[in-house]
Amino acid sequence: MSALLKLKVLEEYLQDLVGFTRPKIQYEQYETPSHIAAVALHTIQVRFEALENRLVLDAGCGPGVLAMGASLLGASLVTALDIDEDAIKIIMENIGDTETTNVEVIQTDFLNCNTYRWENYFDTVLMNPPFGTKNNVGMDMKFLHMGLELSCDSVYSLHKSSTRSHIQKKVKEWGVKGEVIAELRYDLPATYKFHKQASRDIAVDLWKLKHPHT
Repeated sequence: MSALLKLKVLEEYLQDLVGFTRPKIQYEQYETPSHIAAVALHTIQVRFEALENRLVLDAGCGPGVLAMGASLLGASLVTALDIDEDAIKIIMENIGDTETTNVEVIQTDFLNCNTYRWENYFDTVLMNPPFGTKNNVGMDMKFLHMGLELSCDSVYSLHKSSTRSHIQKKVKEWGVKGEVIAELRYDLPATYKFHKQASRDIAVDLWKLKHPHT
């Protein structure tokens, strides 16, 4: 299996995208580093052929690094959702700057039931959900569960490795297939005032969750 772009070239494209200017703590907005995004997306395509010629959803897209990467790797259409108006403006800027034509952007609450017009609609759902810390406890699992509702095949999601056993329990509870397909290091820069260190190196798992019938 192959990808339209080499990993290094994909990462270089993603490095040039505009990121958050004023990230919002209520949404746990952290940028997905270009290296993490490139490795995750390249893995998803090369190992599972889950991007090229697929209908893809980027849930909680932020500035759109996953959506834009999926587009570069040949997705037939990428739908990018975010609740935050400022994030929508940034991804629209990235789409305009790169003259991308196969990414549609919608401002909506991903967890709101009105998204069910897409139930089992997307081939592939991508997400780097809120970690589920501070005031967002459990948000990561809500994202993951909704992703499964909207996918007819698989969800690929980034989570702190420290939550691995919890996700394994949820996978069993939900009756789906789940595996960690890559272990990554997330160099998280100090983004908010409560961060005491300049950056933190966090172990991150790339999960693949799949409906048992597919």
